[in-house]
Amino acid sequence: MKLQYLGDSKDSFKWDYHDFLTSSLNYPLLNIALMMTPDDGGNDGKSHPTLFPARDEVIDFCHDLRASRSLETINSLPARTGNSYRIKLHNSGEHFRNRQVYFSNLKNAENQVLLLDPDNGFEPEKSRNEKHVSYGDISGILGQLPKQSIVSVFQHHRRKSFPDDYAQIKKRIELGFSTAIYWHSLMFVQITTSTTAIDKVLRINKLYAAANPVRVLA
Repeated sequence: MKLQYLGDSKDSFKWDYHDFLTSSLNYPLLNIALMMTPDDGGNDGKSHPTLFPARDEVIDFCHDLRASRSLETINSLPARTGNSYRIKLHNSGEHFRNRQVYFSNLKNAENQVLLLDPDNGFEPEKSRNEKHVSYGDISGILGQLPKQSIVSVFQHHRRKSFPDDYAQIKKRIELGFSTAIYWHSLMFVQITTSTTAIDKVLRINKLYAAANPVRVLA
């Protein structure tokens, strides 16, 4: 994630969906690992939040994110949407460098949704860098969390369709069960070690898709 992305159309989908997911699961915590990287001065992050038809309160939230360029503004999301879960920014705005250190200290007794927000998404087949989360990272993270917890991973569009990309991602996931939801150039892949929890997420994703221009993959 980069500060320049705050409040754009991908953010609109990201926050609208994860607010819906966390509140629908009735989990007390939305934990967010931003995996920050430096801004690059490019054009990414300039799309208007209304390109994704999020709820009005989420659009207003994205406008405030864009204006403030402050990660602390993220903490106000549940209050904006009238929900009671808490937000935690894992390692706050620390830049993502040493993945072993970055993904330590996640142990928590509470069921949670943990959003991983890399610039690009899952590691490709031949290389990885600070813009990617690895499949080993996912296994290590799941091992620290309560079984009913959900890890949700940002995945930017690659040179293949999202159904094809998700099929390959699903094969490479080392631990747990998965489903996914996507829109335009952005997909979120949800992973958990619980069959009960993944069934709940799939039902929630279908409910979300019934009211929004997104598609669900199982």
